Amino acid sequence: MTLNPEELGQSKADLAETLKGLRKRAGITQTRLAQRCNLSQTKVSNIEGGKLTPSLVDVELILRALDAPPELVEQVTALARVANTEWQDVRSQRRTGLEKKQNELAGFEKSSTEFRYFLLSMVTGLLATPEYVRASLASIPGDHSKAIARKLERQAVLYDTSKRFTFILTEQAIRWPYVHGAAMAMQLDRLISVSHLPNVRIGVIPLSGRMPVCPLNTFTVYDARMATVETSTGAMVFRDHRDVSTYLKEFSVYDGYALFDEQFRERLTEWAEAFRS
Repeated sequence: MTLNPEELGQSKADLAETLKGLRKRAGITQTRLAQRCNLSQTKVSNIEGGKLTPSLVDVELILRALDAPPELVEQVTALARVANTEWQDVRSQRRTGLEKKQNELAGFEKSSTEFRYFLLSMVTGLLATPEYVRASLASIPGDHSKAIARKLERQAVLYDTSKRFTFILTEQAIRWPYVHGAAMAMQLDRLISVSHLPNVRIGVIPLSGRMPVCPLNTFTVYDARMATVETSTGAMVFRDHRDVSTYLKEFSVYDGYALFDEQFRERLTEWAEAFRS
């Protein structure tokens, strides 16, 4: 299914109207539908009013309760999947301020307990040194001092032992010379240091051997409820459990190819020394 970013916002309103129309044509009340689906009447009302985006499971329950024909089930399910996807445009984020994006990420981190990061091309802000963070924003016009400060402040979440983090980076992400040699060595030292935290696993997929899968994007999975996927022009936010499960499975594959613990630290120590020399 092709997801058009311009249609994502409208799809939520379309889904609400479609479900409301189907119920009315079936001639049953919200209360009766709620009983058939084992949902609250308030939830059904909020779904039909567009105040709450239903999950695919909710939509399937409603369609089954309304005895919708198979072709309609397929159409409405596709609409529900789009409604559970959000497009975050890079240009819009820059207009509203990069600090706002940092606050949104902090909210994700506060409400989640297990995090999986697959980092294809660069180090994420949670693991970055101040110099690396500044370099990551250097090409964007404007004063980003507040966004930089917020990025660094967010790193405190790594020390919350009630949360678990797994970071998998490609060798390219770690060794790409984003800053000068000495600063790159310090960035690798930072990764080594964080890898000692009891609730943090950091792995690297080396550019050696054979890996018969080809990653396309950097992505993050929060618990098993949401996945964010980065592109050059923005980010997609998936909340449908089927999409999230796909990224969890992909992450599990990369986990099997990554080096962790002492193997990880030995490899990074070697690369850090190369940057220093």
